Order: sequence, then C-alpha cells, then structure tokens
Amino acid sequence: MSTRHAAGPIRVLVADDSSTMRSLVVEVLSAVPEIAVVGEAGDGLQAVREARRLEPDIVTMDVRMPNMDGIEAIRRIMQERPCRIIVVTGVKDERDGGDLSLRAIEAGALELVAKPASGPEEIERFARRLTTSVRLMAAVPVVRRRAMAPGDTTPTAPVAVPCPTNDDAGRVSSRRPIVIARAADRRVDVVAIAASTGGPPALATILGGLPQSFPAPLLVAQHMAPGFGEGLVRWLASVSPLDVRVATSGQHAVAGCVYLPPDRHHLEIDPGGVLRVEPATGGHCPSADRLFSSVARAYRDRAAAIVLTGMGEDGARGLIAVARAGGVTWAQDEESSIVYGMPRAAIVHGGATTIVSLSQIAEAIVGLVAQPHAP
Repeated sequence: MSTRHAAGPIRVLVADDSSTMRSLVVEVLSAVPEIAVVGEAGDGLQAVREARRLEPDIVTMDVRMPNMDGIEAIRRIMQERPCRIIVVTGVKDERDGGDLSLRAIEAGALELVAKPASGPEEIERFARRLTTSVRLMAAVPVVRRRAMAPGDTTPTAPVAVPCPTNDDAGRVSSRRPIVIARAADRRVDVVAIAASTGGPPALATILGGLPQSFPAPLLVAQHMAPGFGEGLVRWLASVSPLDVRVATSGQHAVAGCVYLPPDRHHLEIDPGGVLRVEPATGGHCPSADRLFSSVARAYRDRAAAIVLTGMGEDGARGLIAVARAGGVTWAQDEESSIVYGMPRAAIVHGGATTIVSLSQIAEAIVGLVAQPHAP
C-alpha cells in the first residue's frame, strides 16, 4: 500500500483523445493551487507510457480512445505503476458504449465524473466536481493486490472478526477470528447494502456469488455520479443471477431482486415492504443512513445491513438504528476495502457488530436468509 507524499502539489496526468476536452480539464485543474498538471496523453497507449514516466498521483482517463481504450490503459497502469484513476467520460458515450465506465471501475478506476454539456453553468459544475474528486482521491491509498472478480470465492482468513474496542487513536486492536454465527431463532427477510468509492466491484463480487433463488430482497445505496446509475444497474445485472432493477415508488420488494434508486434519488422501504424513492436535495446520494433507518423501522430484528468500502461516514448512524432494532450489522474489513472510511466509521460509532471479508459476504448472507422463521 502506498500513499501520496503530503509535501508538494497533487500531480495529475490528463488522458483524453479530444484536444478540446484535454484543454478544459487542464485549465480547470491548473486553476487550483494544490494541483499540478504534469502531463497529457491523447490515447490509452500514451497514457500508459506517461504514467510510467511521470509517476503521477492521479490520472484522469477517458474511456473511448484510439490505439488503446481507457479500460485497457487502466489495467496496464494498475499492473505496471498503480495510481489513483478518475474516469472522465460523456454520459451519452456511456449509454452507447456498453457501460464502459463501470468496466473501467472494475479494472481499477476509483471514481466517475461526467463530461459537461455546453454552457457556462455545466462547465462550472464539472469543474467543482472534478477538482473535488481529485482532492479527495489524492488521499486514497494505492493498494497493490489481485483484483477480485465477480463470483470469486477464493477463501481468505479470517472469515470475520468481532468489532474491537477502539484505542484512543481509533485503531483496531483485536483481530481474533471468529465464525459468523447463524441465528437459530429467526431469519433475515431483507438485506440492505451501502457503498461508495470502490463499491461497484465489491457489489459485483457479492451479487455474483448469490444464488438465483435468493429468498429475500436486497436494497442498495451506492454513491454514484449523476448519469451513471442506470449503467450500474445494467452492469450488476450482467454479473449476477439475480434480477437487478431501478426501484420505483409504490412497488413491493420481492425476493431474489436487487433494487437501486434512480439517479439523484434516495431509496427507502416501509413496513409493508413497499419501496419509496425520493429526490435528493443535498448530501450523500443515495443516503445509506436513510436506507438503513427505514429498514430498521420496517423489519427490525429481521433486517441485515452491511457497510462496504467508501469514503466518509454515511451509513454509520443508520447502522446503529438497525443494531438497536435487533438486526444484523456488518462492516467490510480493511484488507478488502478500497477505502476504509465508511466501514471504519460504522465500527468506531458502534453500529457494526462484525467485520467481514468481502470474499465471504455472499456466503454469509445466504446463511442469514436461509433460516426458517421462528414459530
């Protein structure tokens, strides 16, 4: 694992086959004092060469480029000289290109930023989004490890560990492995999952490992840039035997289906198992806290909530609500998380009762929902 040196500006390589778009990205980033654009690339092959030569902290990468597309370039960079990669692409290209951006995340990219439409307001929003992403991603450690493919069930140890008592510095002080206990007197009737940075490949691993006959609905709050939500749904559906859908208000959540909210909407569920989507007005979107809190109210001790990799603390308060209602609460372990912010917050604030390795979550979830109802 490597981290960026604190001294000096954030060094960025800009890769895009459009000279107009490259110039815009360079102009936007160069206007920020703590960011330095150290190079440009007009195709994927050049991006790989320049990443090797310049060793940037961050690469902004288009996906549709000549000679070598962005996806292959990301794979090569992550193999040869890993760094943080932000995909900057057009939403229309995404829809027409078979969800290339999600495949880029699978290859190792961390974040998606949509190219702006014409007009000063769109460009201003794009500039804010891009510069914020660069600042945030610069703090993310770069980890060299084998990519985990959907359905990968290679055993790792430990399967799970109890959430420890944190020391004064908030460090994890206990790593004693335990086996996830299956509830003997009840079963889980809904599973809610939240994730942010690094979440799509983690979700693919989990959903790809579940059986088509999975006997409960799954509700997902994955932080995603506007314009890419439907692509995420299509991509997850392609790697999972389950029915992955965009949720709509008023529909009943049914077993064997995975529900994600539309772009710019939150997802909740009521005690009758009816889904509700509401427009987001600010903050994290979709909100993990809102999803988990609704699950706690609706299902109480028949709910399971899981916080996966991601930046920030969204989900920590909602997980506490599920725990207080008697439900099952897990957090992904640090070793398999791309960013340990959300899982760590869930642990530090006391919402998560168990730390679980990504490669074992699917099997563990099946164990939770397979129990018969208590008489």
